Amino acid sequence: MRVSKRARRIGAVAVAGGAVLAAGPFVFPAQAAGPSGVKAKGAFVLDASSGEEMWGKSSDTKREMASTTKVMTAAVVVSSGVDLDRKITVKKAYRDYVAKWGGSTADLRTGDKLSLRQLLYGMLLPSGCDAAYALADAVGKGSSTTARADDFIAKMNAKARKLGMKNTEFDSFDGISKKGRNHSTARDMALLGKYALGSTNIRKVAKSTSAKQKATNGRTYTWYNTNQLLGSYKGVIGIKTGTGSKAGPCLVFAAERNGRSVVGAILNSSARYPDAKKMLDWSLEQKTGKLDLRSLPEGAERD
Repeated sequence: MRVSKRARRIGAVAVAGGAVLAAGPFVFPAQAAGPSGVKAKGAFVLDASSGEEMWGKSSDTKREMASTTKVMTAAVVVSSGVDLDRKITVKKAYRDYVAKWGGSTADLRTGDKLSLRQLLYGMLLPSGCDAAYALADAVGKGSSTTARADDFIAKMNAKARKLGMKNTEFDSFDGISKKGRNHSTARDMALLGKYALGSTNIRKVAKSTSAKQKATNGRTYTWYNTNQLLGSYKGVIGIKTGTGSKAGPCLVFAAERNGRSVVGAILNSSARYPDAKKMLDWSLEQKTGKLDLRSLPEGAERD
């Protein structure tokens, strides 16, 4: 378990004063110990303004992160310099991919034309693997859909290295790992969340509880955000859910409240939303009541 730099400084003073045996662990004051009862196997929270690490639990252990992978997909798209209003045609391959792998879907219809900006909504709200594939195909370089997707994944890994995500590797654009090499840590995913929210485009999409987007042929897509913490805890502004058979329920989240801003990540938790609430209450120094989760309409994607 890790605590903030402030708490470590307090611990260092205690050691210097002889309050802690040199061979023993640091002892921190109760208020710096972090939130209690977090069930996630991996968790981390940082101050989004200063970047200061606040608290973590097994925060550097590599784990699969499922569809929270799509936060990096969005980050690569918006930082690539492409025109987000450029329209692309939905290919049958995107729908076939979702059917083959059983991924969550934005239910994109073959032949429809949507902008990259619209596809960001389709990826981040209903966690559309088809939308993620479309974005990778549009931004990646190569002579085939497969080659472009592979190039895009290479860009994701390059971005991870640039951001200092030392324990992260991507082998997919959506979290469906075909090679078993799609993993990260709670610390790395929180760093990614902080970076992603630096984009006004991603921030606008991630904080939307729902969206209606119209294709050029007039078809209207209605998408609901799978992140039920959004709209349930005051100040939450995103970011992304993820669930997988090995990854378990995951969540990258952020909140702004009373002039403070924090970003956190939860990997493999049986109680990701209660965990997030505990982490937010502690890091934002709040005392909130029971968490009443925003409900999703019948038929909406769950992730």
